[in-house]
Amino acid sequence: MPDISIATLDGSPTLVGGAEVAAFRDRMQGEVLQPSDLAYEEARHVWNGNIDRRPALIARCTNAADVQAAIQLAREHNLLVAIRGGAHSAAGHGTCEGGIVIDTSPMQAIDVDAERRIARAEPGVLWAAFDAATLAHGLATTGGTVTNTGIAGLTLGGGLGWLMGKHGLTIDNLLACEIATADGSLLRASAEENTDLFWALRGGGGNFGVVTAFEYQLHPVGDLVLGGLVIHPLEQGKALLQFLQGFVQDLPDEAEAFAVLLTLPDGPPVAAMLLGYSGDLDEGERILAPAREWGEPIEDTVGRIPYAERQALIDEPNAIVGLQRYWKSGFTTDLTDDLIDVAVGAAADFPSPLTAIAFFRVHGAATRVPESDTAFGMRREQWDCNLISQWADPAESEAQIAWTREVWDRIEPTISGSAYVNHLSGDDSVEKVRASFGNNIERLSQIKARYDPNNLFRLNPNIPPA
Repeated sequence: MPDISIATLDGSPTLVGGAEVAAFRDRMQGEVLQPSDLAYEEARHVWNGNIDRRPALIARCTNAADVQAAIQLAREHNLLVAIRGGAHSAAGHGTCEGGIVIDTSPMQAIDVDAERRIARAEPGVLWAAFDAATLAHGLATTGGTVTNTGIAGLTLGGGLGWLMGKHGLTIDNLLACEIATADGSLLRASAEENTDLFWALRGGGGNFGVVTAFEYQLHPVGDLVLGGLVIHPLEQGKALLQFLQGFVQDLPDEAEAFAVLLTLPDGPPVAAMLLGYSGDLDEGERILAPAREWGEPIEDTVGRIPYAERQALIDEPNAIVGLQRYWKSGFTTDLTDDLIDVAVGAAADFPSPLTAIAFFRVHGAATRVPESDTAFGMRREQWDCNLISQWADPAESEAQIAWTREVWDRIEPTISGSAYVNHLSGDDSVEKVRASFGNNIERLSQIKARYDPNNLFRLNPNIPPA
């Protein structure tokens, strides 16, 4: 086998001997793919079609030992490393140009202990599969709002989802992780073991290693929940968002009320409330009634549906693999009139019918955890504001991205300088990344220095070692 040119951490190339690559292949139980392999082209693609990179090696790991072997190769040669789980990162952190991808997507085992209400899942699992396994026992935990999101990335960044008001963020239900660190160790991190690392994994992103298994606390979910959209003409968008700002102030933990400005299939742009309730359904209908009765909706789809169906409410088009995407995001305490005016005005001028502006409300149990208890430090009631640009034709990318940046330049002064870590853009500033970890950034930097002093795991919302 000939020597292979692979990118190093600073982007410069290095040669890795063909014999060493062959030995690495022999150690791996999973595949090791190069650009000349037939399976490479499919394996290199990620959910965001606008991310078009060609790694030198893709290590398709089937177990923790495979992950350790890939880390060893990367560490010994100072290689550029990307970690892929569900490959759902809008910023494209699950792949890299010219480096090595540690691809855990083949690791998809799920084990549910219904009696103890605990699930153990590997990092290649997507939320649709996780939910199917736990709902078979009438159980769930806070998961993503799009079903093909990977559990790994969502969890490590905090985990906003439909159950966060009632049961907290995904990390608030995380019991333990098995993780391969930069020095090749395989550790268990929990409230009893490697507690500093466990603290950092709950919101610190992929900065500290490659998690090879997650353990979650599960909660009973009824056969049915309330969920659906209440859709209004965009002309009512400002009034709708103003109403929603007041409506959410007194919502119980069991209720969720989000908003989205979007384009109907073969129709005009509209404003919609995304409503949900997990609990007594009669009580939920009473709680959500003011939102459903407000104004004169075009359509009200809220009803009694299975939890898995509510999880999929915004899958179209957001779960479609391969669409071109560019995402901007930030937290805001209030939906101010200035923010609303910019957002509604932009929705009237969407350059793609697949683009949307979404507002996810963080409230309830997710906000009652002290900010220093986990690495996720944004523990106040607030909105996660997202400008999600999506389009099908790569030839439109330059214009679509330019439009998104121009709109975001007008939105950003109306909100805070921080964002949900999982929604940070690949071109967000270092200052915004730091701000998004809040007051926990210094402690995170110190833990980073202990577990990854050379910043091997840097393709993420990066925390430089202290």
